[in-house]
Amino acid sequence: ILTQFNPHITITMKVAALTLLAAGSAAAFAPAQSTRQSTSLSMSSENKDMSQSLPFMSRPKLLDGTLAGDVGFDPFGFAGADKESIFNMREAEIKHSRLAMLAAVGWPLAELR
Repeated sequence: ILTQFNPHITITMKVAALTLLAAGSAAAFAPAQSTRQSTSLSMSSENKDMSQSLPFMSRPKLLDGTLAGDVGFDPFGFAGADKESIFNMREAEIKHSRLAMLAAVGWPLAELR
């Protein structure tokens, strides 16, 4: 019986394998049961002068949250003395990141030769 080809057993095994595969993949995308409570950081009126990124440090006075992504992270004081220096540093960072992205693409391309 085992040496003969039986299409009914083959179809049954395929259906069982597909059912188990579908059940396993559905469980991968099911929401996880979480019992832990979430915490959130908030800036109360007494902590307005504290950095949001480093709550134990004071917020630099030039980093007031007007720029995108500004959460008061400047532990070494690179922001400078005025707003113009912040804008210059921001432009330099964008320029350097674009050059780094081009270099990351160009380096492997140069190795193909």
